[in-house]
Amino acid sequence: MRYVMNNEPYCLNLIDTPGHVDFSYEVSRSLAACEGALLVVDASQTLANVYLALENNLEIIPVLNKIDLPGAEPDRVAQEIEEIIGLDCSDAIRCSAKEGIGIIEILDALVTKIPPPKDTSKDPLRALIFDSYYDPYRGVIVYFRVIDGSIKKGDKICFMANGKEYIADEIGVLSPNQMQVDELYAGEVGYLSASIRSVADARVGDTITHYSKKAASALPGYSEATPMVFCGLFPIDADQFEELREALEKLQLNDAALKFEPESSSAMGFGFRCGFLGLLHMEIVQERLEREYNLNLIITAPSVVYHVICADGETVECSNPSLLPEPGKRRSIEEPYVKIEMLTPKDYIGPIMELAQDRRGEFKEMNFITESRAKIIYELPLAEMVGDFFDQLKSRSKGYASMEYSLVGYRESQLVKLDIQINGDPVEALSTIVHRDKAYSVGRALTQKLKELIPRQMFRVPIQACIGTKVIASEALSAIRKDVLSKCYGGDITRKKKLLKKQAEGKKRMKAIGRVDVPQEAFMAVLKLEKEVL
Repeated sequence: MRYVMNNEPYCLNLIDTPGHVDFSYEVSRSLAACEGALLVVDASQTLANVYLALENNLEIIPVLNKIDLPGAEPDRVAQEIEEIIGLDCSDAIRCSAKEGIGIIEILDALVTKIPPPKDTSKDPLRALIFDSYYDPYRGVIVYFRVIDGSIKKGDKICFMANGKEYIADEIGVLSPNQMQVDELYAGEVGYLSASIRSVADARVGDTITHYSKKAASALPGYSEATPMVFCGLFPIDADQFEELREALEKLQLNDAALKFEPESSSAMGFGFRCGFLGLLHMEIVQERLEREYNLNLIITAPSVVYHVICADGETVECSNPSLLPEPGKRRSIEEPYVKIEMLTPKDYIGPIMELAQDRRGEFKEMNFITESRAKIIYELPLAEMVGDFFDQLKSRSKGYASMEYSLVGYRESQLVKLDIQINGDPVEALSTIVHRDKAYSVGRALTQKLKELIPRQMFRVPIQACIGTKVIASEALSAIRKDVLSKCYGGDITRKKKLLKKQAEGKKRMKAIGRVDVPQEAFMAVLKLEKEVL
């Protein structure tokens, strides 16, 4: 945007970043393209994570927003910012976007406090990609910040991470709509269109340089997106399989972090195994598939990537319980751990610590930020967090607690594969990887739920939860029996025994050849239960 202060024109480039931890890589690349940051904090809310901005050595201007709300406590929040981050908030700008208070002060502070970009337009071109999206008519549109050098319309450019070459057909600036220009110099922010087919070819964090005069080194900080959470997506109606494939391919055009591969299951037919950056990313993709593409989906319980160390010393990555190597072939299983920071009012410390302990959390530290607010730090397995941990945290703290998490690496754990067998046949779709200590309670909950949901058959159906060949929990559906003795009135007992024996033989033969079809509703209910009990 253009801004005039003291009769002098300035050009400001402003970017909004997502706040969720799933997208912390995108945020770090956006911040690498900036000279400063506005730390906008609601005058009524808690403080989230601002350490990424501090790591990038940015000039931070604290802003207290929503001061017009009846519950606003700007003085308390300003004190909290000073205590948590050590930022001087004596001159924090107090504003309300709704009422239009303090807006001019913020723009003036941007001009006076944030340093201008360095003039390096004579150096070889290096531009940082901080965002990209797919346009159905023009291909991928790349948003970038020129760090060194300059770029002209029609230049032959090269992306340094993947080595692909393109011609910059169109370059321009965003003000806020796209406006074409002929050249952009160091310090400027713009967009380019170069007939790029897929967002995966223009990854966030990549460096753009000239094809003929390449830069000596790429800008630091680029990394590939690695999925953290996996789940299976299956269409309820088998005819929608092709539609689901098309929908995922269209979403992938705009979202390079989404990974998927075909998967088939005896219970649910054909579907896809999908990988996501985190839980929020997974929810967004599911919602979009259901809303924008009108698909009815079954979603299996989310799982994480385990490292299986085999007997021959080889390490295998495994995200699908059905692909876990046999117990004889594996030496140990490692699972990802996260460091989780929870901010909570002091009244809810007890219930929140109890929640973390139940999820196999290791207590690290607790400190009081202010007299009434505490920060609790735990390390716990990511698998324990991908279920309903966040919902539980909110319900136990009446919505007042907030959390941040970051991956701390892999650790060895006592993990086992829990199989569910119905009438002696394993049901792959219901297999899960659980901790040995929790296997019994999970197995018991699953078998009881299945007993309620599977319709009774003409023969007795055992429902078993097994670890390998050992059954740890079992329920049985009793057979539906016809009263074969109704026609016997009086007479000898041997008559009745003969009829009952004949019935028993029929049931035995039926059990040997009978198949139990697990209804779709049972799968839905059990998968929902798995998300809760795991």
